[in-house]
Amino acid sequence: MLQALHVHNFALIEDAKVEFTGGFNVFTGETGAGKSILIDAFSIALGSRASADYVRSGTDALTVQAVFDIDDCPAARKLLEEQGIDYEDGLFLRRRITAAGKSTATVNGVQVPVAVLRSFAAVLVDVHGQHENQALLKADFPQQLTDLYGHTEIAPVLENYRSAFAEYNHIKDEVERLQSIGQDRERILDRLEWEIEEITNANLQEGELDELQDEWKRLQNNGKIMQSVSAANELVDGKYSALDALAEARSKIESAARYDGTLNANAELLESCWLMLEECHKNLLDYLENNEFDAERAAYVEQRLDLWYRLQKKYGADYDAINAYLQKVQQEADELKEIDRSIAQKTKELAQKTEALTKLAAQLTELRKQSAQLLTKEITAHIADLAMPQGRIEISFTQKDDFGKNGCDEMTFLFSANAGEPLMELSKVASGGELSRIALAVKTVLFNELGVPTMIFDEIDTGIGGVTAQKMAEKIAVISRNGQVICITHLPQIASFADRHIKINKVSAGGRTQTELNVLDEAGRIDELMRMTAGENTSDAARQNAEELLANAAKFKNAG
Repeated sequence: MLQALHVHNFALIEDAKVEFTGGFNVFTGETGAGKSILIDAFSIALGSRASADYVRSGTDALTVQAVFDIDDCPAARKLLEEQGIDYEDGLFLRRRITAAGKSTATVNGVQVPVAVLRSFAAVLVDVHGQHENQALLKADFPQQLTDLYGHTEIAPVLENYRSAFAEYNHIKDEVERLQSIGQDRERILDRLEWEIEEITNANLQEGELDELQDEWKRLQNNGKIMQSVSAANELVDGKYSALDALAEARSKIESAARYDGTLNANAELLESCWLMLEECHKNLLDYLENNEFDAERAAYVEQRLDLWYRLQKKYGADYDAINAYLQKVQQEADELKEIDRSIAQKTKELAQKTEALTKLAAQLTELRKQSAQLLTKEITAHIADLAMPQGRIEISFTQKDDFGKNGCDEMTFLFSANAGEPLMELSKVASGGELSRIALAVKTVLFNELGVPTMIFDEIDTGIGGVTAQKMAEKIAVISRNGQVICITHLPQIASFADRHIKINKVSAGGRTQTELNVLDEAGRIDELMRMTAGENTSDAARQNAEELLANAAKFKNAG
């Protein structure tokens, strides 16, 4: 549950700290005092979108920190373990927004993405504001509530349905793909066969491109090559023959070696050099005699390279890529030739998937009808307690033309507020006050299924009063027996049921307006209930009325 909230430099709030208790916590205050601002701040700590506009003017940043006791919330502890964050001292969610709009989020002092805060919010808190009443009118809401209420029976069937639905869609897409291809089969097959023929006739060989490029380089530079080889050959055995020079040097050293034996090794080296140079001379002569420019060969190499480059541009960067493309189009061509058989096979599979999915959808519908009947029976009982004794609510079922991700059911809330009046669509007949009461009845029925320890009601009582307000207060008090409730209200009937009553005041200090929070004692509660009931009237009758409200609320809570 929520233990404490600390808000700093948020809008009109300079610095406010408030602690909460288990059970029923109530915020009251004059209109404009900042009750909704507090919920906005709390929502930001839970990962809601934040704006720099919230930063109190004249300050650099706002901070909001929410402290939770998670001893009885295994889902929150699991999230902490997944994040590798210690939780020995509880859970601290903190958000800081600078005036420049930079946002920082931390969990127990560890910086995290804002999405992590939202994951904690999902398992810790259910916020029900005025706009939440409108959720009752959304097309898919009756199904969501029905599935939640009957989740034990419905959830496993829905899981099987979704798995079958995914398989059905896969096969359906495949059939549509094959049918689309089949319509253009001849045109596509002609193109594929032409590509296969083009690549096959090219008779490309692995490594051939590199060899062709090397040969083309030689052919293109044949004149330069022959000029250089001829010049080298002239140096080896021409006018200034290197061979003759080596032979003469060897002869001189051999003569000297007759007098100094240590020179024999040099004579042998010169002999080796001469032999190697002689071999080089022969090779150069062979090269000059046998390597005439072949124009026909050059034309062939150029054409072959052009073919390679054209195929590379169309089918792949190298031999392997072109060959892989060839295999792919060959497979596609084979499939096209067998397209009718493939369509028939996939169509048969689709029929089988459709049959299985139809059975699961029908099973879902039956389970939902059972769940909806029990759910609406409970909701009807609760709205009767909320000053609508003749009120009735049901869920109608129609079937979609095709499968959806959650089945084939279209479900609609039907409502009648008075005896003798026909059931009609809730969106067409319910007033704002009636929607508030129905929403509270839904929360009462589904509180345990929601699985969150804290529920927040933000002025859910808009548009109601009198006996209805009293009944609504009793319902919220019943919810608070099983979990923590935080309620913003303008009705004294609801405020009187609080286990902790917090008053929000707007005050002026140092020439600036700010919002303050104060936990009320018994005397303070009486004064606040007097204000909520009779305004500035501080008569004995007003005080007696406030005391009676507290006494009656205590009596109801003690009876429970």
